[in-house]
Amino acid sequence: MNTSNNNNINILDLPDEILLIILNELDMVDVFYSFVNLNKRFDRLALDPFYVQHLDLRSKTLKNHNSAVDNPVFNQIYINILPQIHHNVNKLTVESLFMKFIFEAVDFSQLHSLSLVNCQSETLLQYLTSNIRFCRVLSNQITHLKVEIKGDIIVKLPDGIVSDLFSLILFLAKHLTDLTINQSLCDRNLMNSTFNGILMNHVSLTLTKLKINVNTFDDCLYILNGYLICLSTLIININRIGNPSLNINDIAQLSKLKCLSLISPASTCVYEKRVVPLLRQMLNLEELTLFLSVIRNNLPYIDGTHLYNDFLVYMSRLNKFTFSIYSLVHDNYDKIDLPSHDDIQNSFIKIGHQHIGSYVDVKLMTTRSRCHVYSLPYHFNNFFGLSNSYQGGDKFDKVRCWQLRLVHIDYVEQFLFETNTRLPQLKNLDIKYELLAIVTDNFTNNAARLNCSQLQNLIINEPFVRPENFHSYFPSL
Repeated sequence: MNTSNNNNINILDLPDEILLIILNELDMVDVFYSFVNLNKRFDRLALDPFYVQHLDLRSKTLKNHNSAVDNPVFNQIYINILPQIHHNVNKLTVESLFMKFIFEAVDFSQLHSLSLVNCQSETLLQYLTSNIRFCRVLSNQITHLKVEIKGDIIVKLPDGIVSDLFSLILFLAKHLTDLTINQSLCDRNLMNSTFNGILMNHVSLTLTKLKINVNTFDDCLYILNGYLICLSTLIININRIGNPSLNINDIAQLSKLKCLSLISPASTCVYEKRVVPLLRQMLNLEELTLFLSVIRNNLPYIDGTHLYNDFLVYMSRLNKFTFSIYSLVHDNYDKIDLPSHDDIQNSFIKIGHQHIGSYVDVKLMTTRSRCHVYSLPYHFNNFFGLSNSYQGGDKFDKVRCWQLRLVHIDYVEQFLFETNTRLPQLKNLDIKYELLAIVTDNFTNNAARLNCSQLQNLIINEPFVRPENFHSYFPSL
């Protein structure tokens, strides 16, 4: 058999279908800069209407320059590419640094979806108040908007700026149906309301889906106060659930809300007083997602029976319930008869939930016990409170944050060794240094190398000296 021709295969010998697959795996910016004007075939593929309908201008190549003015890659796109493709763009993703120039270059007549990434909040506020072309597009065309605010913690943003952005967006975007505003919530002690009531001044007649991070439970109530009259889906991350200044009973009827995702990892003492009464008003929910950490004083764990009696019994239309609920019980008088692991499992079976993960720690301290119940497969990015009572067997493909501080070393091996558990999304690990050093054999063995290589944040709450192999073991830190 003669195979000599196989050594002379050129990329141009590949069919268009394969070339398009290759192009889709590359940054669109790099495709434009490297392939356009190379030959007519690559021009046709790189500028194909189907390929450019989602114009994604995120790229490490662009990030190498702090200014759009002196960036040759951006200039190539700005001057030569955009005039050829602008009329085919339905969806645009762009860094805020280049946003001004993008909207000045051409008219995006078919644009309806816009994602603004790595935004400086003050810069975006300027665009919303002074950039006429941007405001015109936002007002007349945009139905889907995503804003990612740059910065590590929300407390660094000037007071009220998120509420100002939200208010202006609602005021300007007359056709908006889907809005996402992402900003980090790393400071768990931040107690000031994100909105401070400003949301009450603006009504949206079109918004049906909102995804947002906020500071307080008051912010959640502001959003549900009836001024987003068409809202049917709310995905909300709350920094801390405490006692609100608003009365839950005073918020508007929630009959149109069909889907709720409520995420709040910080522990709350007001689950029964605040969360439960709010959920009881959502009679027409079809999908419910809860991620909660609850402190219960002289009360038993939250199990299937409690969830059913507290609010599930009122939700006759609910067809999907996804949850992770962590209960920390303070039994100050040593009088609570705490249920066993089997009791917890049976409480969910009785209400029709067969696939539930759970573990309990009785008398973790003199007066404290804890229980974690969660739906399977595990849906959330974070997994907190893992202990020696965990019985294993669950899959955690979506987990991005893991806490392994209070567990036996066998559990560290179970979850960090690739042969035992694959954690493809793991980015943050909270662990004791001694456990980590022992399991990794001072950061030399290969068993945990793959799961550790993708970590971007390692939380070790004690001083230590980084050994020689530390940096190579955690190349993404």
